[in-house]
Amino acid sequence: MSLANIKDSDVDIVIGALHSDLTSFLNEWRPIFSRFHLIIVKDPDLKEELRIPEGFNLDVYSKSHIDRVVGSSSSMVFTGYSCRYFGFLVSRKKYIVSIDDDCIPAKDSKGFLIDAVAQHLVNLATPATPFFFNTLYDPYREGADFVRGYPFSLRSGVACALSCGLWLNLADLDAPTQALKPEQRNSRYVDAVMTIPSRAMMPLSGINIAFDREAVGPALLPALKLAGEGNLRWETMEDIWSGMCVKVVCDHLGLGVKSGLPYVWRKDRGSAVESLKKEWEGVKLMEEIAPFFQLVRLPQTAATTEDCIIEMAETVKQQLGPSNPVFTRAAEAMVEWVKLWKAVGSGSSPL
Repeated sequence: MSLANIKDSDVDIVIGALHSDLTSFLNEWRPIFSRFHLIIVKDPDLKEELRIPEGFNLDVYSKSHIDRVVGSSSSMVFTGYSCRYFGFLVSRKKYIVSIDDDCIPAKDSKGFLIDAVAQHLVNLATPATPFFFNTLYDPYREGADFVRGYPFSLRSGVACALSCGLWLNLADLDAPTQALKPEQRNSRYVDAVMTIPSRAMMPLSGINIAFDREAVGPALLPALKLAGEGNLRWETMEDIWSGMCVKVVCDHLGLGVKSGLPYVWRKDRGSAVESLKKEWEGVKLMEEIAPFFQLVRLPQTAATTEDCIIEMAETVKQQLGPSNPVFTRAAEAMVEWVKLWKAVGSGSSPL
């Protein structure tokens, strides 16, 4: 597939609104977002009315919409950053781009504005190469190619299902690292895209991503919730867990995941020291989570993303559940999410 085959009408921009005034955010993105349909999901804990500038094609969802769809489910929580998953759920488009509301368009090394949406779509429209690493990174980019020794039988690549963008200024470091290096900011613009190798795990940051909803949509899910979770990225793990799930699914189904371009400019906010008190639980959990996902394998009978998530949830419950109830709750939320995804997709769940 080429980028020319992706129409603007095939794309939803999903924004989780954790701030009531989106005026500055949307005006910064207007040159890029105005061509697309936007889904804005208001954090159910946000009391103030949203302020949204005119001139956008958008739908806004709030707590009443979430309650109508989710009903009395106790395992599905759409507060904080998890509110954007409701946008993933109700979208009817093939591709979704999701960018946090504390980010604005970045500029490249030559000072030109980066069209993050266009680059994400290029990443998704061109093949990925997860089974053999190309040392010139993405061989499908202009000016690049496969290096000597790369097997010709693998040069057609596989479909790319997930594009993970990066950040200038405030990089997505964890709270301990940012607390130790409070002045550190990312100013390095690396003009590169690479495929994450098959069976290699990575910490997905939900700040700046795009994915093929038809291929892996059900794997982008709000499952792992920390006891003291807050409204800063330092204080959450939902995207990390979701990223592990989707990477296992992609590896199993023979799909690709890319990381690198595009960049966004992430604004400073919050205190890493204060967030450390909330994120420390997640830091400790990662020592169990990473080995689990590195070793988990799915049966060949799991032929769809939904099948994969159900199988993974059972394994989470059996292998991780006994060590900490947070994992049992995550497994329950994964199963509930698949049921919800199917219900909304079939039209049996009200919107």
